[in-house]
Amino acid sequence: MPANGAVTRHTLRQQIADALRDEVLAGRLLPGQEFTVKHIAEQYGVSATPVREALVDLSAQGLLDSDQHRGFSVHQFSVEDFRGMVEARSLIEDGVFRKLRGDGLAARAHGEPLVAVRRRGEEAARAARAGDLNVLIGYDLRFWRELSALVANRYVSDFLHRMRVQAWVFSVPFLRTDPDGGSWLWGGHGELVEAVTLGDAAAVRVVLGRYTDHLLRWADRLDGGATGSPDAGPDADRAADGP
Repeated sequence: MPANGAVTRHTLRQQIADALRDEVLAGRLLPGQEFTVKHIAEQYGVSATPVREALVDLSAQGLLDSDQHRGFSVHQFSVEDFRGMVEARSLIEDGVFRKLRGDGLAARAHGEPLVAVRRRGEEAARAARAGDLNVLIGYDLRFWRELSALVANRYVSDFLHRMRVQAWVFSVPFLRTDPDGGSWLWGGHGELVEAVTLGDAAAVRVVLGRYTDHLLRWADRLDGGATGSPDAGPDADRAADGP
């Protein structure tokens, strides 16, 4: 909300987009589910214009598909899409931390912002242990968004955030319906923050590498190509965070 409390069309557009994205992340709007501008406008009690703008924004972010005759639907990502997200994210993160070695990383990541990132990580891990996906997703997204903002430029940070949102959109339906889904929630927040705090770019890359391997094993499992536990393999970590 603006400081004066007024709701402009721009802020309403953003509020609707945020609310719909939360509905998708919570699994209340499922992949392939269709809806129209009129339906959403009636649901939120607003005019069609900011709704249409919000839906166009979410389509541009890859979360919705638009059809001229049928309206909008939640995009259905494939396992291969998920692998692509993980690999793209991994390549960019590796490049960022290769560039920020030693003092360069320590100089970027310090002070109160890093303390806030640590708190986000602690809350995410706590929510994961409790099996509360709704809380976990929110803290996980904030953790990675704020961490990437410390070490990368805005364009890289925005891209990584978009990849992470899309990965969660793909993951949520599986995690909510798989009896063993909770055991695949990964937990390296604390280890990652410690490595960043020390300015140890090599250690950061090791943690991120384990994270990537974990997610790709999970993708293999969804494809029926792996049946082992999330702790299988020499680099596996105990579960506590999410894709």
